[in-house]
Amino acid sequence: MKELVRCKPCGYVMEANKLKDVCPACGMPAKAFEPYRERVALNRLFILSLDLHPIAIHLSQTFVILIPALIILTKLMPDFHYDLFNSVILFSIYTFPLTLIAAISTGVLDGLFRFRTLTPPILRLKIILSSIIIVLAVLLFFSAKNGDYGIITILLSLGTLFCAVRLGLLGKKLINVILPGSYPIKKPKLTVNPDNPTS
Repeated sequence: MKELVRCKPCGYVMEANKLKDVCPACGMPAKAFEPYRERVALNRLFILSLDLHPIAIHLSQTFVILIPALIILTKLMPDFHYDLFNSVILFSIYTFPLTLIAAISTGVLDGLFRFRTLTPPILRLKIILSSIIIVLAVLLFFSAKNGDYGIITILLSLGTLFCAVRLGLLGKKLINVILPGSYPIKKPKLTVNPDNPTS
């Protein structure tokens, strides 16, 4: 088992032999590190270390931003490489639901391995927003089948973007959440008052 250390100020964990002069995450001096023992099961750590959910999320985020941006661009400049942009828009709209399915399924997997449950309020809200985005993406798919991007298509694409931003902000709140059993919890030291031993 590799020897691990943890930065006390920011919680960054790394292998002790890779520690240089400062914490790679926050820049604090190496003396701010303390020995660390991982208490998360190895199978959970392995799945989480694959970073499946962040990778899938970045794929879908590409399309959720690209679709409304290109549609609006083609409306503002209809003569500017319309055929090229139209092909990219259609490809993005057709691929978007597949990236969403990958993001949601890896998100569920990540939630189960990270938190061992999907019932906390933030995770439930993420699932609801993900479901709304899937519905909007399917409606977007059907609204754009003829290649005419009217106001409905624009509103649907902006709706997916809005939900994706909300989803990202919720995900940001979970980044620093400690995995169950990850960090040792220090028990407070009990002090006995010599004048009052019961305190």
